[in-house]
Amino acid sequence: MKITPRRINVFMFFKLPLAYLAGVRIQQLSKEEVVVAIRHRWINQNPFKSMFWAAQGMAAEMSSGVLVLKAIEKSKEKVSMLVTHQEANFFKKGTGKIVFTCTGGKEIQEAIRISKETKEGQIMVLTSEGKNEEGVLVSSFSFEWSLKVK
Repeated sequence: MKITPRRINVFMFFKLPLAYLAGVRIQQLSKEEVVVAIRHRWINQNPFKSMFWAAQGMAAEMSSGVLVLKAIEKSKEKVSMLVTHQEANFFKKGTGKIVFTCTGGKEIQEAIRISKETKEGQIMVLTSEGKNEEGVLVSSFSFEWSLKVK
């Protein structure tokens, strides 16, 4: 499957319906960066009238995971991928539209190259930062990905 924002959003509807219903949407996609948006709504809120941390986590993981998928597509290799660890920090109440951006495409491509050469898995950490409509940092998620060329 060619990785495009539209195709990922359709894929989400069928394979990740919870993320789709929560409002997670890919906005921009390149080999270096993925931008995912989610808007605070009734379905993804907590009792304190802000966005539930898990809804933010879905959007953040989507930005890092799609970046990994894009690098795998570019490499034309069969690569297994798995989140092995995750950490998050929250700085502001999540309201309105929050945009998560993950960069690191070059690092992912390098990890795939090394895994292909060494036949060993590679661990890498990708960070996704969520900012509100005013550009203020709301939350930051770090995902440790394990990549191994099959």
